[in-house]
Amino acid sequence: MTVELLNPSDLPTPTMYSHVAIATGTKLVFIAGQEPEDLQGNLVGSGDLAVQARLTFANLGRALAAAGARPDQVTRLGIYLVGYVREHQPIVQEARYEVFGDHKPVDVMIGVAALARPEQLIEVEATAVI
Repeated sequence: MTVELLNPSDLPTPTMYSHVAIATGTKLVFIAGQEPEDLQGNLVGSGDLAVQARLTFANLGRALAAAGARPDQVTRLGIYLVGYVREHQPIVQEARYEVFGDHKPVDVMIGVAALARPEQLIEVEATAVI
């Protein structure tokens, strides 16, 4: 599988993601929205976006591994944040970097009013090509 990530010269260069992902492979992997939950399903880090983001991305990494996919095979992320403000970007970027390193798949960051639990601040879904 190969993923080619592009940032066209006639678009601004983003720091956290790429504008275009071109993937060639044999399987599509869709990872459901991962949440900041421990193995018992308990929400971790109530009210703390940094704690929740780290666990959410770590859970995403575990889900990818279970599917036989690596983070560098991810082509798209959907990131949902409760009460999103621009100051959230560095927090999410740091947690994301722990799993993805310099790999910057296409993404969308969407502010939402609420997620599944009242204390939940982030949820992340992914698509990979392997």
